[in-house]
Amino acid sequence: MAWSTRELADLAGTTVNTIRHYHRLGLLAEPTRRYNGYKQYGVEDLVGLLRIRRLAGLGVPLAQIAAVSSESDVGSQVLRQVDNDLAQQIERLRKVRSDIAAVLRDGAPADTPAGFASVAPRLSAAGSSLIHVIAQLCDEDALNDLRRMMQTDPDPVDEEFDALPHDADEATRQHLADRLAPTLVRHLVDYPWLRDPAAHLVKSEHLTRQTFIDAVVDLYNTAQVDVLSRAGGLAREQLSHRHRSTAQA
Repeated sequence: MAWSTRELADLAGTTVNTIRHYHRLGLLAEPTRRYNGYKQYGVEDLVGLLRIRRLAGLGVPLAQIAAVSSESDVGSQVLRQVDNDLAQQIERLRKVRSDIAAVLRDGAPADTPAGFASVAPRLSAAGSSLIHVIAQLCDEDALNDLRRMMQTDPDPVDEEFDALPHDADEATRQHLADRLAPTLVRHLVDYPWLRDPAAHLVKSEHLTRQTFIDAVVDLYNTAQVDVLSRAGGLAREQLSHRHRSTAQA
């Protein structure tokens, strides 16, 4: 029995182009030809094609199929590597599905960074953008702490900060900074690494610091940046005073 290329492709559940590709790669030997020049394939060709298709279906790279077919020991090694790669892909897909479920459950934007779906709906555009930047600068432990900071009940001062106009007067800025400072102090006490975050950075300290500053300045208006600076200074003063009081006690 002799088959044409198309008939062989149909028998093997593949395409003519795939068979031609296997020929070019040297995986499938060129068959004999009929008197009219057309290829004719036999059972040996069909079995060879089916073996290639089986290995490809298992995930063996085409570049390694020849070695797997000719050396049994190599086959075991390649399959172990394929299995390891598949396990990593399955874990990645499991995490992706978990992230999608969280986004759908919490009604968060589709591009919300992993783990922040529960707080994303109440973030301002600037806050959401800043989270994207921070997620590239800090390690997973730091991001977990950041999520915990943000999962507390919404504070009215956050809404006032988000709505602060660029031309807010001196009194409004100072009043808002005074109200933000205690929250910053609490975070600095609960998460001491915030005072020296070097161990939780995935980029260099210089790059992280400059990137964070650039992001804040670009994402928030001048009044908001001023309030953040004032609140940070107040928080450091209050924390320092607390430490001195504790040392004197």
